[in-house]
Amino acid sequence: MFSRIFVALLGAALVLLSTYASQAQDNTSAQGPAVIPVKVGLYLNPPFIMADGARYSGLAFDLFEDLARRGNLAPAYEAFATLSALLEATAAGEIDVAIGDLTITSERLAMVDFTFPWHDGGLRIMVDGDDQIELGEVFEDLGDAGHMRAFLWLAFVIVVATILLTLFDRKFDKNFTRQWFDGIVESFYHVMSIATSGTTTRRMLFGAFGRLLSAFWLVFGVAVVAYVTSSVTSVMTAASIDDGIHSIEDLDNRTVGTLAGGTSERYARSIGLSVRGFDSLNAAEASLRAEEIDAVIADATVLEYHLHHTADAGLSVVGPLFDPEKYGFATPMGSPLARALSLDLLRAHEDGTSQDLRSRYLGVAR
Repeated sequence: MFSRIFVALLGAALVLLSTYASQAQDNTSAQGPAVIPVKVGLYLNPPFIMADGARYSGLAFDLFEDLARRGNLAPAYEAFATLSALLEATAAGEIDVAIGDLTITSERLAMVDFTFPWHDGGLRIMVDGDDQIELGEVFEDLGDAGHMRAFLWLAFVIVVATILLTLFDRKFDKNFTRQWFDGIVESFYHVMSIATSGTTTRRMLFGAFGRLLSAFWLVFGVAVVAYVTSSVTSVMTAASIDDGIHSIEDLDNRTVGTLAGGTSERYARSIGLSVRGFDSLNAAEASLRAEEIDAVIADATVLEYHLHHTADAGLSVVGPLFDPEKYGFATPMGSPLARALSLDLLRAHEDGTSQDLRSRYLGVAR
């Protein structure tokens, strides 16, 4: 009798346990997979990462937020002052993911893992477009080209012609003023009129011979004007070309600014340029305007966004794209997040999410 009661109670307990386990499994299924907390480091650099108080936005940030929803991640964000500090923290395992305009390079792959590339970029050059050729530089270049000597001879001829014309008119023109000062001024005006405009307002003396002489002076005046105009124009054009920065080849013997620890600094040093590193693009811009550096090398997308959204007038981005590069999110070496995020990046590319974000922040879908 006792054994039957024991068996019955044991059976009832097993039924209750089975029911509880089934309910617990159903509740777990209803709640979905567990949320995974991740520490995310970021570097502020518009349009990839931007801050408005405690809120972040930008192309890279919004893309990672989409990946976090797909992977059921709960990110906690921490901003870093420089790219170098961000990568060092990632390599040390202090953060789980680094996001921003992080280019994938062999040097960085030796210290961190990267996801599938999510953006194609490259470098360009920003210069101060307000630079003007100074008058002193023009005279110096005219002297180097040998034109100043010709101008001095021309001035000597004008002075001699003024004196001779004054003496000539005082002797042969009865209507010419007898006052020396007034006569010299009148003759100087007449000579300069011929030399600068090729015209004369004086009446002709000595008939046909006088007209031939005047015609000679008119031709001489036209030649003088043509010579002065062409020499000054050629010197200013040459100075503009020589002093201007139009491509990476024009940066030899110049000082350029880059973001400290970025690929732009690495590239500039690799080709032997004189480099100054800055913590932000705003600091580099201020140094450029102060003429402490000659140009800024940075990511093309960052420069174009900065130029059209934050920079004052006068700056320009010049030259073609160089040193093409690809961007990815970084994780510590061996982290499973690299593969998981790569899979979600491919899904975001396939369903058009990444293209929509590029269109929102860059104005075009790439």
